[in-house]
Amino acid sequence: MTRTRSATLTTPDGTHLAHTDHHPDGRAGEPTGTFLLLHGLAGHQGEWDTLAARLSADGHRVVTYDARGHGASTRTPATTTRAAHVQDAATLIEDLDLAPVTLLGQSLGGHTALLLAASHPHLVKSLILIEAGPAGPSPDLPTQIATWLDSWPAPFKTLDEAEAYLGHEAWARGLEKREDGWYPAFDRTTIVETVAELATTAYWPEWSRITCPTLLIQGDHGTMRPDEPAEMLAHRPHTHHTRIADAGHDVHLDQPDRLYEAIRSFIA
Repeated sequence: MTRTRSATLTTPDGTHLAHTDHHPDGRAGEPTGTFLLLHGLAGHQGEWDTLAARLSADGHRVVTYDARGHGASTRTPATTTRAAHVQDAATLIEDLDLAPVTLLGQSLGGHTALLLAASHPHLVKSLILIEAGPAGPSPDLPTQIATWLDSWPAPFKTLDEAEAYLGHEAWARGLEKREDGWYPAFDRTTIVETVAELATTAYWPEWSRITCPTLLIQGDHGTMRPDEPAEMLAHRPHTHHTRIADAGHDVHLDQPDRLYEAIRSFIA
């Protein structure tokens, strides 16, 4: 059994972060370990429900949260910088007493986790990156994201229609209901601004500074740059690396069982 508690934390800059604490129940003593799970751009914490339940069943305490600008957190925060996202995660870790924590992030959430492990090593026990790395710059990224968001035929009339378009039930579950249908639970401008620094900057120095055990997980049909994983391993040869068959960028949704087994093997 897992006990879950949802709450909201207010950061120093006034941003409200909606988070959920999945705590193992019925076990003696303290949890085996702690995890902080970070979702990707335009996503939400509910994407982790399946994985959080399985990790909690193994005796781990697991915290998920909606990043600033996403889900039930502040929709239009004062800033969307990489530093602000890193500080949000650090604030959660410190306020909820999670350290030393295993950071597990997908896509943009993985990038946040990477930067946090580099800048706050005392908070981090280990790092798991799903389809995320330090490569850049990516000048076309804001335009690509804007074009992608503008292509959504919102409002969706039903959740089934949304799932068929977006590709996963969890993505549809992140939408919000209004009188005329289902809409994205984010502000388009905020989402585009969130990737602004990735358009101009690479983060190889930060990657090289990380000292904790690290696992890089790729989807066989993911979207990482072809040469990025090899270069990551060249900078940090002790990084563990695995590819998940029949998975794209959303490894956690495409192949949740295979992802769980890869994580379980790594932390063992």
